[in-house]
Amino acid sequence: MTTHEERVRQSFSQQAFMSTLGAELTAVVQGGVEIRLPFSPNLTQQNGYLHAGAITAVLDSACGYAALTVAADDKEVLTVELKVNLLAPAAGEAFAARAQVKRAGRTLTVCTADAFAISGGKEKAVATMLATIMAVPIAPAK
Repeated sequence: MTTHEERVRQSFSQQAFMSTLGAELTAVVQGGVEIRLPFSPNLTQQNGYLHAGAITAVLDSACGYAALTVAADDKEVLTVELKVNLLAPAAGEAFAARAQVKRAGRTLTVCTADAFAISGGKEKAVATMLATIMAVPIAPAK
């Protein structure tokens, strides 16, 4: 039997997209996770800010993994709906996405997440997300 933290870390290690972005899972607790993303010029939009797609992807993964910490052992999770509000340009040395479960049901779990730009040790909120995550049976390995 694995703990929720081991389960989340094992799953995250297989996420090719998060690896491509350079994201790192930095904290896992029951009902919450933190994912950090270093700034990369390869992930910017035309004005030099981190692209909203990169921020959204990390927020989405953070919500999914927060939901996985409370999912039944025979389930995995998939996002079925999300809404993101971009609050400020994503300018910083690194970014932290912190997600938490708001309500967990047998099938649907509602999560929120906030993204912060980190510069000189200070944090500034740059985005917030509300997501609905569905628990589904674990699929056989492909």
